[in-house]
Amino acid sequence: MSKKFHIQKSPFVVPTTDGKLIEEHFGLASIRSDISVARMVAPSNWSEPFQTPEFDEYTIIVKGQKQFIIDGETIILSVGESIKIQKGTRVQYSNPFKAECEYIAICMPAFSMDKVHREE
Repeated sequence: MSKKFHIQKSPFVVPTTDGKLIEEHFGLASIRSDISVARMVAPSNWSEPFQTPEFDEYTIIVKGQKQFIIDGETIILSVGESIKIQKGTRVQYSNPFKAECEYIAICMPAFSMDKVHREE
């Protein structure tokens, strides 16, 4: 009989070059899963290139604010707010604010670099 649960005590810390902390609790880099669940901390003035992923992404803001540019529309979320962005949507994530932003990201199916389609 196999366990019907898994406690994650040491999430995989994804190496980054932009100052962002990514702790993947479940996903392709940690415990193999068909979804990704990660805690992120984005420093002030952080941003990613535009992307058009092949997965739905859910974001829950825990601390600070996060900016989303979705198909040309700018949206700013604050603590306690959340958003679902459907796969195939062109989006840019950023934190142009003075304080860091902490959030939980969930991707279905799991995040992978070959499915995120970041622009150069």
